[in-house]
Amino acid sequence: MDFIDKVKQHSQKIEMVRGNLATEEATKTALIMPFFSLLGYDVFNPMEFIPEFVADIGTKKGEKVDYAIMNEGKPVILIECKAVNDDLTKHDAQLFRYFTATDAKFAILTNGIVYKFFTDLEETNKMDEKPFLEIDLLNINDMQVPELKKFTKDKFDIDTIFNTASELKYSNLIKAQLNSQLNNPSDEFVRFIIGDFFTGVKTANVVEKFRPIVKKSMQQFVNEFMNDKIKSILNNEIEEVETIVVAPEEVETVKDVLIDENVESKVVTTEEEIEGFNIVRSILSEVVQADEISYKDVERYCGILYQGNIRKWICRLYFNSAKKSITISDENKKEVRYYIENISDIYKYKNELLNSIDKYLEKVDA
Repeated sequence: MDFIDKVKQHSQKIEMVRGNLATEEATKTALIMPFFSLLGYDVFNPMEFIPEFVADIGTKKGEKVDYAIMNEGKPVILIECKAVNDDLTKHDAQLFRYFTATDAKFAILTNGIVYKFFTDLEETNKMDEKPFLEIDLLNINDMQVPELKKFTKDKFDIDTIFNTASELKYSNLIKAQLNSQLNNPSDEFVRFIIGDFFTGVKTANVVEKFRPIVKKSMQQFVNEFMNDKIKSILNNEIEEVETIVVAPEEVETVKDVLIDENVESKVVTTEEEIEGFNIVRSILSEVVQADEISYKDVERYCGILYQGNIRKWICRLYFNSAKKSITISDENKKEVRYYIENISDIYKYKNELLNSIDKYLEKVDA
């Protein structure tokens, strides 16, 4: 199972059991330990995953953090756990003290649903007040999955994560600030916006007069910008369909296709395309051998084929545009497009994929 699917599966488990978790210990056992096991850590190996890790602070002895992930005998990640219904904002200070007292480079505060990732970007060995990454497993988005994957045991590298943490932290803060100004423009922001065209004194009354105008204008700008992007994407996709629908009928097999070297050099098969291919192959393995399903990646899409034959195409993954989609070959080998939010949404179209390959199996039986 791919990493993203493991995360989605764990999220479904959270939904099922969260109502039965009344204590911190129950949360740790049911949600937090399985999550770090999902990341590849042996949660029952005290040389790798230590519970009740001692983090003595000055004259205070016996201070303990819930878990520490070890590397070469030293703590690299501290984990402070709270009950599933606890508000994490009340517990940052406790983790701050633990972080200062150890050599760990990263700290995680979690209630089993929300995971806040901290480091020391602003001052060495002093945990930042703001996390550089915050993930809600019930509302995780595709952009966060690669960042979470960096914390898996086989991918974990202190320097790599630390180097990207700064950009992550400040880009999140900038987006939060933009969102705040979009919904409730501050006095300073209103003055900044009207500064180039309003020549009078920007009094409090002037700011109040322009505040709703600035807010409305910003929201209109965002809507118009998104509409233009959507129109552009739809126009491009219409052009793609018009140029490729008949392509499968014009060639016999993958071996027969002549691809210009300059075009092929532009093609990069992404991790998401590989994940999508593996999902499709796992679905189709119910009716054919898994090794009979292959893919052919071109610049516009990643095509998935039966028996390596372009005439027997099953579906195409369009993951290079802002809005991901999958097109599935119908009984007439025409593309039927389905838009998806996440790669795992492909599972929703299991029946359509099985119907797609079925027409090729009927020809074999005949």
